[in-house]
Amino acid sequence: MNTDRRKVVLIGTGMVGMSFAYALVNQGGICNELVLIDVNKGRAMGEAMDLNHGLAFGKSNMKIFAGEYSDCKDADIVVIAAGVAQKEGETRLDLLQRNSEVFRSIITPVVKSGFDGIFLVATNPVDIMTRVTYELSRFGASRVIGTGTSLDTARLRYLLGDYFMVDPKNIHAYVIGEHGDSEFVPISQMMLATKHVSEILEDERNSYCLDDMQKIEEQVRTAAYKIIEAKRATYYGIGMAITRIVKAILGDENSVVTVSAKLCGEYGSKNVFIGVPCIIGRNGVKEILELSLTDDEMEKFRNSAAVLEESFDGLQL
Repeated sequence: MNTDRRKVVLIGTGMVGMSFAYALVNQGGICNELVLIDVNKGRAMGEAMDLNHGLAFGKSNMKIFAGEYSDCKDADIVVIAAGVAQKEGETRLDLLQRNSEVFRSIITPVVKSGFDGIFLVATNPVDIMTRVTYELSRFGASRVIGTGTSLDTARLRYLLGDYFMVDPKNIHAYVIGEHGDSEFVPISQMMLATKHVSEILEDERNSYCLDDMQKIEEQVRTAAYKIIEAKRATYYGIGMAITRIVKAILGDENSVVTVSAKLCGEYGSKNVFIGVPCIIGRNGVKEILELSLTDDEMEKFRNSAAVLEESFDGLQL
């Protein structure tokens, strides 16, 4: 990986992609070269101009431009935020099939350019599209990552922080599984600083209860639906999640993030890409942290993995 230039290529300049680009520019110091690629080349050029015009106000000293797939050759990370929207009456599998065809048109020229960095996928359904990227690119599993349940985990920590009146940064809890309806929160693993939340819930001196945890879990699971109902799409949160993952990679942070990664026996599953806590560094996924789930939580995880396996098996690649 070329750590001196810290070059990122973004494919797809829709709301998700540009929310990421905007966060990247404003946080500053994460990368010093950003290339925008879109099937609509005029839009990519316009977005690059717009971002460049604000550089004087930001922390970044970045080179931003609209490029071609050949620009991926020396990139450290290629972020994929491109895809097609679901049509009325279209099944989820039909949407998956069309997005798989879009990804073939993207990944083939990226790999052909000589790209040897890390793929980071944000396109939904993200777990399936990450596996599609892995299959089409033939890259090592550690270098193909999806945003997974990183945003869901951030939503969970925000809600728990609000509930316990604690800074969300001091809440250690994860949403794992599919980034979708089968995702879940392993309550047994939730901690406030170094204290297990289960202990807090059992303490009769306060009003906290398990029912509230389950309500919060449901709020997390349905958050995207509510946002889409209100404003038609979600993009700021996922844009910031992508930025966080890119920062962890380029900074070789060895940070723990719940990304979509390929399981190789962890949680009793193989080959499926699914949201799990991982140590992320310069070379992608350094290690998958296997949580000590209860029997009930393990059953939920297996169910989520089965949902993803079934969806992938229906694709024609």
